[in-house]
Amino acid sequence: MKKIILGYDDSESAQRALERTAQLAKAFDSEVIVTSVAPVEMSVGRSGGPIDPTEPLSKHTDELTRAREYLDGQGIQASYQPAVGEPADAIVQVAQERDADLIVVGTREPNLYQRVLGQSVSNAVAHKARVDVLIVH
Repeated sequence: MKKIILGYDDSESAQRALERTAQLAKAFDSEVIVTSVAPVEMSVGRSGGPIDPTEPLSKHTDELTRAREYLDGQGIQASYQPAVGEPADAIVQVAQERDADLIVVGTREPNLYQRVLGQSVSNAVAHKARVDVLIVH
């Protein structure tokens, strides 16, 4: 396990995923790449493409800074890659671009709306990725 991609936000489950990533990186002397994705609002018009991030990019830069502080405190050097797009797609794309061996994401209990629409980033990553995915509860 040479490269680990961590999909990170400020949720409790992402913090647990960060901690697990640190454990794995130490155990396997792995390279760590942390990404935080600013989701986009999708257009339903003729273009059908993304319009704008639904959250400020600075929020994701701050998330990556907090992840860096934690990993630095654990003695782990990592690289940090902000992204914009549909979160699961962006995480999987970073993993493909960086030739990762493992993707680590946290999961949380979805609300009713998310369950009905099947909106779970961790579930989508698990189905779209071509590498192993560790979902941390």
